[in-house]
Amino acid sequence: MTPRRRVVLVGVLALLVGYALPGLTKSVIGELWVGASGLCRTGLPGVGFVCQPARDFAVLAVPLTGLGILVLSIAGIWAAALWCLRPVRDLAGPIAQVGPQNLGHRLRPRGNDELARLARSIDAMMERIAAGYEGQRRFAANASHELRTPLAVQRTLIEVGMARSLTGEQLELLTGQLLETNERNERLIEGLLALSESDQGLRSRTPQRLDQLVTGVLAAYQDRIIEAGVTVQSHLEPRMVMGERVLLERLVTNLVENAIKYNRPGGTLTVTVGHNPALTVVNTGQVVPAEAVAGLFEPFRRLARDRTNQSGGAGLGLAIARSITQAHNGLISARPAEYGGLRVDVQLPTAP
Repeated sequence: MTPRRRVVLVGVLALLVGYALPGLTKSVIGELWVGASGLCRTGLPGVGFVCQPARDFAVLAVPLTGLGILVLSIAGIWAAALWCLRPVRDLAGPIAQVGPQNLGHRLRPRGNDELARLARSIDAMMERIAAGYEGQRRFAANASHELRTPLAVQRTLIEVGMARSLTGEQLELLTGQLLETNERNERLIEGLLALSESDQGLRSRTPQRLDQLVTGVLAAYQDRIIEAGVTVQSHLEPRMVMGERVLLERLVTNLVENAIKYNRPGGTLTVTVGHNPALTVVNTGQVVPAEAVAGLFEPFRRLARDRTNQSGGAGLGLAIARSITQAHNGLISARPAEYGGLRVDVQLPTAP
């Protein structure tokens, strides 16, 4: 029986008992009083002294009867409440057994009553928890793989250097490779720390000039832009946003760095600051399939599937950008650019 039907049944029984109880109580007390009075009037030969004790018994029986009815009513209400809530109590058992070892467990209720809807909501919650847990597990596995690859390269280079004597040119090449591998590890660890920091939210919110932040980042990357042979087109309108300066700079830096890194020689980098969206970064790189765009925001996800590519990145740039945007109550989206490459739009709340 569903909880709704149990409650309705208990309510109907309570109404019936409530309707009949006053009359029943009055009848019982009346019978006690009349019996005691009749005993006094009738009396018994030689035992007329019974009259007063009988009346005393009737006077005592009246409150005792009311107290007994009250105790029975409380006990009945308590039993009815337990009976009505029994389906909920039965539902708590399977939920208490759910843990990391059996996140695939589902209640799968039948029917469409309140309890079934609650169980379906719990199943939906478990789906989200399982997806998040799987995402964390996959993130840890990918991070371990990303760290293991350069560490293995470093070990190999060190073993080669220890196995034989090297000429000055060979030693210079070996140390250069070690330094490059070490720098990749540093970038990876720095990216992981930035992702963790942005996931924790903002420590403070102050008005920031987004156009000035973009100008500073473009100036800092001027040498990289010239080296890559990329032409920059900037359209920067004054725009105030609420946020944390360090994280906003990291957001702009990641988008600009990705747009340079995955551009083509002689390509263009277009950066726009406006009202809506607040920031747009477009590059002219290789053609990006529309179905692959959403996956680029996942950690360690690159358009090229080879983890050992030499692009210098760990696939954390857009993941960090998404985390920072979410921390600022914003929205980031991407789509293939018109002439190849990627267009990234960032919407941020305007500062009051």
